[in-house]
Amino acid sequence: MKKFISVFLLISISLFVLSGCSSEEKQDAKITIAAAASLKNVFDEKLIPEFEKENQNIIVEATYDSSGKLQQQIKEGSPIDVFVSAATKQMDELNEEGYILKDSIKELLENKIVVIIPKDSDISIVNFEDLLKANKIAIGDPASVPAGQYAKELLTNLNLWDKVQEKLSLGTNVSEVLNWVKERSADVGIVYSTDAYSADEVEIVLEADENMVSKVIYPVGIIKSSKNIESAKKFIEFLQSEKANEIFAEYGFTSIK
Repeated sequence: MKKFISVFLLISISLFVLSGCSSEEKQDAKITIAAAASLKNVFDEKLIPEFEKENQNIIVEATYDSSGKLQQQIKEGSPIDVFVSAATKQMDELNEEGYILKDSIKELLENKIVVIIPKDSDISIVNFEDLLKANKIAIGDPASVPAGQYAKELLTNLNLWDKVQEKLSLGTNVSEVLNWVKERSADVGIVYSTDAYSADEVEIVLEADENMVSKVIYPVGIIKSSKNIESAKKFIEFLQSEKANEIFAEYGFTSIK
């Protein structure tokens, strides 16, 4: 009888330990996403809640900033699993330096570069030369903000870059640029079309075409040091799903298939 009780206790303890491990594994199924600031609304409001609903054992945390700043954080060792950049430049550089799982990189989305002004603004802008009428033009800082790099490319290609130098206010990310125009602390801003669509206080007056500026491509990739690669893969697969494509479209993005 004693032997039977000992075996029973041993089995019970083993089952308890295994149950505890299973619980810990579920708690550990957490991934951190570093995404361009222009993705904050669509990720926080729709995509992350939908993914967590479909994958209840995975928790998603997200941090948003300019792609250049996020790139630097990744290089400094921040515990990030998935990177979604607003330009290929940052992803390519991280890949070349060995920070990204090469086979995980996908071109996810396309966006557009637009010129915005505050609603009911007195300034009339019907072509890009009219930007010179503005006293203050807000763009992202080209040193670290992809939207600012696109803006600089656009203005350079139109031979306006040198002419607008004294009018420029440089934002730390595209959301800051948008807010400056919304608050009327800038007369004009150059942002992504998706940012403009999210704000009732501004209106789009011009859109850059492919002859003026490079395509705005958002790539996604998994950080090589990630300890949650399988969960990260599931998240990227979800971002490429029909459900995610529909959500991206609601926010003005074009999915790349």
